[in-house]
Amino acid sequence: MTQTAPITQDVLTIPRKAPEGERINIVGLTRDALRAALIEAGTPERQAKMRVNQIWQWVYQWGVRDFHAMTNLAKAYRAMLAETFVIALPEVVSRQVSADGTRKYLVRIAGGHEVEVVYIPETDRGTLCISSQVGCTLTCSFCHTGTQKLVRNLTAGEIIGQVMLARDDLDEWPKRGEAAGERPRLISNIVLMGMGEPLYNFENVRDAMKIAMDGEGISLSRRRITLSTSGVVPEIAKTAEEIGCLLAVSFHATTDEVRDGLVPINRKWNIETLLGALREYPRLSNSERITFEYVMLKGVNDSDADARRLVRLIAGIPAKINLIPFNEWPGAPYERSDWERIEAFAHILYKAGYASPIRTPRGEDIMAACGQLKSATERARRPRREIEAEAGATRP
Repeated sequence: MTQTAPITQDVLTIPRKAPEGERINIVGLTRDALRAALIEAGTPERQAKMRVNQIWQWVYQWGVRDFHAMTNLAKAYRAMLAETFVIALPEVVSRQVSADGTRKYLVRIAGGHEVEVVYIPETDRGTLCISSQVGCTLTCSFCHTGTQKLVRNLTAGEIIGQVMLARDDLDEWPKRGEAAGERPRLISNIVLMGMGEPLYNFENVRDAMKIAMDGEGISLSRRRITLSTSGVVPEIAKTAEEIGCLLAVSFHATTDEVRDGLVPINRKWNIETLLGALREYPRLSNSERITFEYVMLKGVNDSDADARRLVRLIAGIPAKINLIPFNEWPGAPYERSDWERIEAFAHILYKAGYASPIRTPRGEDIMAACGQLKSATERARRPRREIEAEAGATRP
């Protein structure tokens, strides 16, 4: 049994009392927040914990959206729930399926905003890449999402709702009466690598991932969840203590000069400061290692000298290095490194003792690959010359 990372005491967020005629969405509420909402709706306090457990299992273990189908609750209680609450997910606007089986969902949330979600099937697992913000505030110059301005953070319900709608599409919810493990687990891993910087939306990401990890619900191990950050240093220790998932860092360069241009947040927390926080993460989270993500950009960060410098920088950190061939997008100011150059870079890392897999691009034909996500309506409404001009302005 894996040891659970220490969890700090949550600040209870009690849902606001809904205006007359407006129902409260249960999806995304923590157990404590759901308990408070049920008591506010008239559930006796002595029954509230039991009711939370019952509703929780129906929603997150069985995928049920209709209170009237919750047959272990009294009919009158089910009627009260239906009048007071709702079980609502983001809306799937479109679904594209790549030639390699990758699925990309365009998802509409409250206010008419859109985010993208990607499911990547593999032989031994299925990975769901989810978003944490509409747009992004970081403007990383190699990333298509970075050309879309930040609109707002997603709520915990909108984040965990992405997982639930993908389970709907994959028909992954277990049926009542099925033995544990009888239905194949199609979503075995979650990565917070979609649109947005998760650590700029920490509380909502934390609450959503606690729902994903809950053993009486979706029940994914924290070692099956990876959060990717560009380096929001003050939130890294909190992630270890309050979520305890695996951590990936968008590193992409070995000098501050180059990283300042590729990942502008480096100007606030430089490489030395970031690595100082990362050295503590495995101990605080009981994680085995950190994943360093490194996009391969031709003539920018892909030299043998860069590879050797990377080895020196991360010395002493238990690490894996994912080498990501650059996934091009309209107006991108970079080119993908040649395959021979990527392999030579990987060989230097391998000789130094690091696992350095070269990520196989997936879903490129539907713009679902790493760094390509951007809501379709945002792509459509902006002319190509504007995207190219913006990308060129941020090139180092």
